[in-house]
Amino acid sequence: MPILLPRCLYRPIGGKSAQARGTLLAASMLGGTLLGAAFQVHHAHAQIRPVHVGTGTSVSQKDPVTFQADTVSYDNAQGIVTWSGNVQIWQNDHVLRADTVTYDRNTGIAAARGNVAIVEADGTVLFSDYAELSNGMRDGIMTRLHALMADNAKLAANGMRRTGARINDLTRAVYTACEICAKNPTRPPFWQLRAYDAIDDTEHKRIEFRDAYLDMFGIPVMYLPVFSMSDPSVRRQSGFLTPGITPHDRYLGAYVTIPYYWVIDGQSDLTVQGLFSTRTGPQVSSQYRNVFNWGTLNILAGLAYDTHRQGAYINTFGNTVGSANEHGVQGFLFAQGKASITREWRTGMNINVATSANYMRDYRVTGYGQEMLSSNVFLEGFGTGSYSRLDAQAYQGLNQGVIRNNDLPWVLPHYAFSYFGQPDAWGGRLSLDTNDFYVYRNDGVSDQRAQISANWDRPFRNRLGQLWKLTLHLESAIHRATSLNQQPLYALTTTRRAAVTGQVLPTVALKMNWPFLRSFQHGNGTQILEPIAQIIAAPNTGNSVTRNMPNEDSLSYEFTDSTLFALNRYPGTDRLDGGLRGNFGVHANWTWDGHEIDTLVGESVQEHITHNRIPYSGLNHHLSDVVARARIAPNRYVDFTGRTRVDPYAGRIDFGDALFSTGVEHFRITGGYVYEPVTPYYYYATNLQTSGPPAAYYVRTNELTLGASTNWSGYSLSGFVRRSLSRKEFVSMGGNAGYQNDCFAFNVMYIKQYTSIGGEQRNSTVMFTLTFKTIGAFGIHG
Repeated sequence: MPILLPRCLYRPIGGKSAQARGTLLAASMLGGTLLGAAFQVHHAHAQIRPVHVGTGTSVSQKDPVTFQADTVSYDNAQGIVTWSGNVQIWQNDHVLRADTVTYDRNTGIAAARGNVAIVEADGTVLFSDYAELSNGMRDGIMTRLHALMADNAKLAANGMRRTGARINDLTRAVYTACEICAKNPTRPPFWQLRAYDAIDDTEHKRIEFRDAYLDMFGIPVMYLPVFSMSDPSVRRQSGFLTPGITPHDRYLGAYVTIPYYWVIDGQSDLTVQGLFSTRTGPQVSSQYRNVFNWGTLNILAGLAYDTHRQGAYINTFGNTVGSANEHGVQGFLFAQGKASITREWRTGMNINVATSANYMRDYRVTGYGQEMLSSNVFLEGFGTGSYSRLDAQAYQGLNQGVIRNNDLPWVLPHYAFSYFGQPDAWGGRLSLDTNDFYVYRNDGVSDQRAQISANWDRPFRNRLGQLWKLTLHLESAIHRATSLNQQPLYALTTTRRAAVTGQVLPTVALKMNWPFLRSFQHGNGTQILEPIAQIIAAPNTGNSVTRNMPNEDSLSYEFTDSTLFALNRYPGTDRLDGGLRGNFGVHANWTWDGHEIDTLVGESVQEHITHNRIPYSGLNHHLSDVVARARIAPNRYVDFTGRTRVDPYAGRIDFGDALFSTGVEHFRITGGYVYEPVTPYYYYATNLQTSGPPAAYYVRTNELTLGASTNWSGYSLSGFVRRSLSRKEFVSMGGNAGYQNDCFAFNVMYIKQYTSIGGEQRNSTVMFTLTFKTIGAFGIHG
């Protein structure tokens, strides 16, 4: 006659849902150095491996229970059913294995003996010698319990008592996320938490250790009266996060941060952090995050009472900069959000504002050290070969050493459109671009611009192997501007402070690439020698057209190898390269056995010379400076890239930079060098009607950076130094040392800043960080 088994026997131990199982049963194990050995033995005998299955399935009273065993016996008189030999019982995603399982229908107690293994729905695997369960597995005891949990975490205890499927009491508990040594399982893991007892709260998914020690290599290094942590299977859980402690800071003194994390729902959360220091007032900051079906939202804000008062200082241009209204109640707001309207259109915002730069410096708010904060709101659309964007922009200066906040513009609004067409009947492609805006300044030129660029490219080749490209280009714009005598234009006429101006510049260009190819090293290497020539014809507009035209996007001019064949070497379109000119160069490339040498040397010749460009432009004569680039990677141990611009008339280098890297598998040296004879700060400084660029403009940039790094078997060490050769002083230096394995990471970082940025003085920063897998990171900053 068939045996009817009470299905409540196979209800998952201790929980309402399978999602909670991983931590509920995982909370009982063996202690001390026996953790590894016992875990290995049980794991081998049960021959069960963790399987990650669905976490949303719970065992119900109506779901069928399936079992198999070598033998089944029952005693009707005593009401006892016994399964023996390779017993396997499963319901949904829950599996129980044991040598013997006995169920007493009179008392409702089930007893599993010998190599007991339970696989939970969340992937947790439990091992025990003996388990006695009752009340539909809501209550019970287990001896010599071991569990393999999420993220390779392991928990062991001498015994466990389960109450109401919510609380698991563990005795002599040990927890670690480190691998157990396969050759010597009795060896202590790299780190472990060893507690007199522990409580696994399955309802709130937390494990609390009491009277615990943190052991490193089996040696106690820290005593913890109480330590609470989230279950390793938990990815998001409300509660206090690891506090931060900094023993010393130039502006805050000693301070502590206490963060609290709140899981609002499945798609949003909030982190609130309090900062308390010895030198200034407290700060409260918070971060709210939400992921919608149609977009994202991230808001970071802070409010503090800053008692630090910064004294006045002299900035780069000799102006006195004060700090009025930069203490007392201060705050910041950083907000980013995106929302999809349709498949082709979306809108968003990036708001970044702070009451003062000194407040950001004092409280180490992210973003300090940048030149400015920028904010915008936008609407953008995507099409086949086209892009459209409407936005509004605002800026806040953070470095009063080189930027006056009143000089920065408001862009209300700005519109950009770009179109790149398909090949037409003549084999060419048409592209259209427009960049239109209204710029407003409290102190400076305010202007409106409507602009359009049209470009048509037609590539072709001939029988000689020459690659040709014909370009027809048209630039047009119209401006309406006021306060032309102020920055950044400083129009030389003071009688004309408002004007409507425009420009139209058609350009025709023809470029030829003629590559010659040969092989060497019996076909294993290739060489390319490629002469390049280009002729560009456009009206020579000169300075007379643009002297009263605002300049918002072409304040710099760059003539290097990257712009040698560009139609316009200004970064924008408010200033254009006109006239008749030719560009020529030679490109060469050698590649063999995966190694490479690539070079380019070129020059430009121009009919008309524009002398009022930025000094050291490289185009002050009919024949320009020589520009060159070289990349050398002869083997996997060396990699070098360098660029330069040489003035043959003065016999000097007007620009140069280089990057190099060399080393072997576990050791690397890197470096960088930059040289430029001027520093373009003039935009922020002086009225060009009365004087030239400030003295700071002619300060050379001549800097060298060197770094070295090594790593070996989890250990890492690196360092860098940056020095200004022109000022004969260091800019910054620092280093980093660390160790990382499968369950632990240690890192110490040191950075020293020698320069002053805005009102910030020279300072040093040291940071220690300890990371324990599944537990968290602990750091000290000073």
